[in-house]
Amino acid sequence: MKKVLQVILITTMVLLNAQNSANRFFYELTYKPNKDSAKLEKEMMVLDIDQNKSLYQSYEKIQIDSITGIMIKEASKTGFPDFKKIGNRRTRFTHQISKSYPIREVVYKDRISMDHYSFRENPKLDWKISDEKQKIGTYNAQKATADFGGRKWIAWFTTEIPFQDGPYKFYGLPGLIVKVGDEAGNYSWELKGNKKTDHIAEVSSIEELMNQTGLFVSKEITKEKFTEKYEQYKKDPLAGIRQMLGQVPADVKVSDDFSLSKEMRAAEKQMKEHIAQNNNSIELPGRNK
Repeated sequence: MKKVLQVILITTMVLLNAQNSANRFFYELTYKPNKDSAKLEKEMMVLDIDQNKSLYQSYEKIQIDSITGIMIKEASKTGFPDFKKIGNRRTRFTHQISKSYPIREVVYKDRISMDHYSFRENPKLDWKISDEKQKIGTYNAQKATADFGGRKWIAWFTTEIPFQDGPYKFYGLPGLIVKVGDEAGNYSWELKGNKKTDHIAEVSSIEELMNQTGLFVSKEITKEKFTEKYEQYKKDPLAGIRQMLGQVPADVKVSDDFSLSKEMRAAEKQMKEHIAQNNNSIELPGRNK
């Protein structure tokens, strides 16, 4: 009887581990930050898939969150976070995109300045599957095309990986999308590897901390409202911070060498330059199809 119970216990643990584990697919994203420049940049993105859902985000974002989690634990003991651990690590892509299976919609989540928002949508992906086939990496893939977000996309999917999913908002083909890019060469994702991961973590360490302190609230809004808020942010990127500092006199000086108003002007100039240099979005403004 004891051995039977042991077998049942071990089997249950294996099943639970299998249910909680996820497949992590690594996609190299090659993109053109500025629509008026031929310069291309790269960033590694990941698509985590389990039996119930998928989550797409930047791998660098995951790495930063892991380091932040360690910093938070250390700060709870020392009282001060060691920001040197993060160093110069940055990600160009702060958004997360989740899909619940069976996929009927996607949930897009991102921050605008100091605020976090999410919205739901049902991307119109009317794929045209071609007879053309090609080897992408180690996978036998088949071609499909679709118009989405104001761009024409070419995708390659493989039935060797039976997930009808893909990077970003792309999904709906008879297998995993291993490569997808727009015809003009602005954005392209290509599968570079995969491994098992423990589970899909949709809430970051910093978000958990903000939730606990009450400083962070993620608001679900419409896509139209999100776009409106983002356009407002591009015009005045420091509006949120300025509101937080509303009680602080504009000419306050921490020392003879420091002026808050001067620092704010310099930060605003830098942020507007960054926005101007990164003006080539994945989806073209005003084009939802």
